[in-house]
Formats: sequence, structure tokens, C-alpha cells
Amino acid sequence: MEISTWRSVSIISFTILAFLGSGYSQQAPRYSFLNQAAEAPVISYYDYIIIGGGTAGCPLAATLSQNYKVLLLERGDAPYGNKNISNMVNFPDTLQDTSPTSPAQRFVSEDGVINSRARVLGGGSCLNAGFYTRASPNYVREAGWDGRLANESYEWVEKIVAFEPTMPQWQTALKEGLLEVGVTPFNGFTYDHEFGTKIGGTIFDSDGNRHTAADLLEYANPEGLTVLLHARVSRILFKVKGRSRPQAFGVIFWDQNGRKHKAYLNKGTDNEIILSAGALGSPQLLILSGIGSRDQLGALNITVVLDQPMVGQGMSDNPMNAIFVPSPNPVATTLIQVVGITTFGCFIEGASGSNFMVSGSNSSGAPGRNFGMFSPQTGQLATVPPKERTPEAIARAVEAMNSLEEYHFQGGFILEKTRGPLSTGFLKLNNRNIDENPSVTFNYFKEPEDLERCVRGIEAIERIIKSPGFSNFTYSDVQMGTLLNISTQFPVNTLPRSSDDTRSPEQYCRDTVMTIWHYHGGCQVGQVVDLDYKVIGTDALRVVDGSTFRFSPGTNPQATVMMLGRYMGIKIQNERFARQQAKRRNNS
Repeated sequence: MEISTWRSVSIISFTILAFLGSGYSQQAPRYSFLNQAAEAPVISYYDYIIIGGGTAGCPLAATLSQNYKVLLLERGDAPYGNKNISNMVNFPDTLQDTSPTSPAQRFVSEDGVINSRARVLGGGSCLNAGFYTRASPNYVREAGWDGRLANESYEWVEKIVAFEPTMPQWQTALKEGLLEVGVTPFNGFTYDHEFGTKIGGTIFDSDGNRHTAADLLEYANPEGLTVLLHARVSRILFKVKGRSRPQAFGVIFWDQNGRKHKAYLNKGTDNEIILSAGALGSPQLLILSGIGSRDQLGALNITVVLDQPMVGQGMSDNPMNAIFVPSPNPVATTLIQVVGITTFGCFIEGASGSNFMVSGSNSSGAPGRNFGMFSPQTGQLATVPPKERTPEAIARAVEAMNSLEEYHFQGGFILEKTRGPLSTGFLKLNNRNIDENPSVTFNYFKEPEDLERCVRGIEAIERIIKSPGFSNFTYSDVQMGTLLNISTQFPVNTLPRSSDDTRSPEQYCRDTVMTIWHYHGGCQVGQVVDLDYKVIGTDALRVVDGSTFRFSPGTNPQATVMMLGRYMGIKIQNERFARQQAKRRNNS
């Protein structure tokens, strides 16, 4: 290929984060406790009712089922047998699927950033790029977690879902580039969070097969657990009459046929309902159940159970910004494997593909190329004025991209994720429909320090691209301004673009901000729940998921969210056992 060929990449307004690799559809485990909600009785009783079979809900249910009767309610389907989930090759396909039953329910924040919300057993671990890494010891201490139990809980998770990745040349070059620009020391392969450059874990095995939080249900006691799929919980029920504080005692849920069901807690003061519906779902369901701001509840004509204005507040999403780097040489398929944990507040990672397209069917099922999360369909033609984003315009863009030679898409993305972040926003409901996404504002870069961290990350990426260690995967005459202009054209959000070709790093961060799907908050510890994750001002109700986080843990939160499910399951059991022992001693 001629040196000048890389310049033709600048005509590509839409490209892909789709990667070719090996893999096969994971076979469904024979879970005897896995059922459709339509098969459930109209009324049932349990010791624990967990709402949300996601990254936290699955390990929590598996743990509590060892000694108690547990109901796990998941609004989506199982991941098993779905090739878009199980195979690394199809990583972007689920995110592109906008059908009503897609495992990824798309939403666009009020900031104009395209995002997704999991709707599948296993939650976000079924949709993400697979990177596995623990939170830092400092994060664990500040969260008030017991360090020993946290480590044991991580190890419990890792026995089933975490693997050491292979290291293709592109990832090795990224590692060398990080070290050469000063992101040191090299910490080798580790799950631990330490400053420097490391090779992290992955939930993809050596065959490219994804292992999700749903796999942790292998630990469950089949006699103690019932999992219902396509169970859409619309409300938590509370006892309020004659009580100083509301007590949760049951839930209403609907099956796929529109039939109403009720599940109640068995008698006993230790039995609980636990929300694990995620950073959007948990605050949404609290509000629908009457726990939220009195003003918002009144506007929705919802009876106030508890005036709690902090529900839905403190919403954060770690900004991600990336630079596409065309390569003169073929590159192997990789998702996130190497990370540079900097001292200046950002994490630098990368992903590559032997080309950035997938031959085969597009999202409509027609033959062609699937351009994944950077496709016109996914990006909603962000570089086209809104009134011109017609089906015809999308079709023209697809046709233009299908005509490009494959080498135009050869290369990789180097990205930075802003630590924290410090900027926060809020969530509110537009209506009482549980199936619709709430409105959410993340306020990306509202705090100047977040923008400063992004700028320093972009500057570090520029140095990596120019480093000797990365030289085999970039053109020697490439100009950074051109690379930034190429990346700015990708339709990663619906924000208007600056008209200038020459952009400041600050403007580049604002123009190209994306999600890395690590959003959190809405039910934060100290605001909505206490240190035991009990909803403040209520009885028999907890929230255990990423909505309780103030900051995203580590470079990827999934390990810590899975750990938290196991951790809280053990803690709840231990505390319940201690109360029972104390009661026996008092009665003896």
C-alpha cells in the first residue's frame, strides 16, 4: 500500500469498532431454576426478592440462594445461544441492535451522547469489551469495605469469568508506547489497580468466548433460587399504615404476555427486597414506587411513600475520547487488554482490528458491512444536520462505505477514559412507563478538572502515536492534526461540530466525547443508601449495584460490581446469622 493511502481514510465519516476473531456461541447451562415470567404463579413468596439479574444481581442471588429462598427478576432474556453476546467477533452487533427485545436498550443522554442500558441476564457484562480489573485498595478503603472479604469476593468471581489475554503485536506496541512516554512502571499481567502500565484480565477466554455475570449462577443452590426472565417490575410495594417508616414487602411484575404477577416476602423481619437494576433502573424504580422528590412524584401523579430528593442525583458517566490511528500493516483483532494508569487522572487503552469492518449482514439483515458503533445507524448521522437524517441519507452513507476498500479501515483506536469523573448530573422520569428510559443528564466536562484530565490524556496519546515502540502501526508522515480531524468526523454523538479544522485539545474533547458505558450514581451511598446499602428511611429495602457509586472503580467497573454482589450476599448472610444467634442467646 502506498504511503499516501492513509490520507484516503480522511474521507471516512463513519467507521467501525468491530473486530474479527475466533469464537463460538456459548451453550446454555442447564439451570433448572431458569424460567420465563409467563410460567410463574400469579402470587408467590420468597425470603429475598432481587430486582435485576445484572452484573451485581447474579452473584448476589447465587450467594443468598445457599441458605434462603430467592427470586431473581430479570426484564430481559438469557445471554446463552445469542451469538452477538457470546462471541467476541460480534461485540458491536448487540450495541447496534435497536429492536424492542435487544439486550442493549439504547438511550441518548440530554448531553447528546449515545449510550446503552443492558436488558439481559448478566447485565453489562454481556455487552462490554471484556476488560477485567479490580478497584484500587484506596477505593476499597474509602467505600468502607472489608479488604479481606473484598479480595475473597473478587477471587470467587475470577474463578469463573476472568482470564489472562494473549498479546498480539498491536497491543504489545501500545504497551511499549505507554512505557516510552512515561506511564511507568510496567506491572505485567495483573488484576490489581496500580499506577503504570499493565496487562489486565478479560472475560473472553482463549477461544473468544464471553463469560458473563450470568455464569456466576453456577454457584447457586438450585433448590433455593428461582430466576424469571422477561419479568418487568413496575413497582415495589410498601406497608405504611401505622408505621413510622415504610417497609417493603412485595413487588408487582409483568410477564411477556402482559400478565400481572405479585411476589411477596415471607414473614420475618430479616427478609428483604434488593434493587440491582443498575444506574438507570434502580433510581427509576424507586421513583415509580413513590421514593423520590415530592415535586417529581407529584408531577407524575405518584403517591409519595418517602420524600427523598437525592434519588436520581449524582449521575456520572466517565467521558471517553479516542483517536483512530490508520496502520500501514495488518493488525490483529483485540479488545481492551493493556491499560496505562496515569498519575494525571486518566486511563489510556486501545482496541484494534485486522480491519474495521465485518463482512456479512448489516443491522437490517441485508448483505453488506456492519460498521458497528460508528455506523450511520448507530451514530444517527451526527455529522448531518438533524432535519437531514433521513433513511435515504443513511442508505447513501452505507452505500458509500460499502464501496471503500478494506485497507481504509485497517488500524486501531487509542482512547482515554477520564478518572472519576467529578462532573455530575441527574436523572428524571418523563412518564410512568417502566419500559421507557428515564431522561438523564451527565454534564460531561462541567468541572474544569475533568476537561484538563482529558486534554492531558489526548496529549499522551499523541506522544504514544509518535513513539518508536508504536512505529510499526502508524504512518511516518502522519500529522496529528489530520488524525484529530478524521476522528472528529466519526458520528459518536449528536453534538454540533466546530467548523474549524484546527481544534484545540479542549475542543477536541468536547466535540468527540463518547461513553465507555461506565455510568453510575443515582442511589449514592450517604445520600440514598447507608453503608449497608439499605435505603435510608425505609425498612427491608436495599440497593446493591453501580447506582450506589460516587466514582467509577478502577479502569473498568464490572469486576467490582460483580464483587459487590458476592460481598453483600456474604455480609447479609453473616449479619442475619449473627442476629439469629443473639436472639437465641437472649431467649435462653
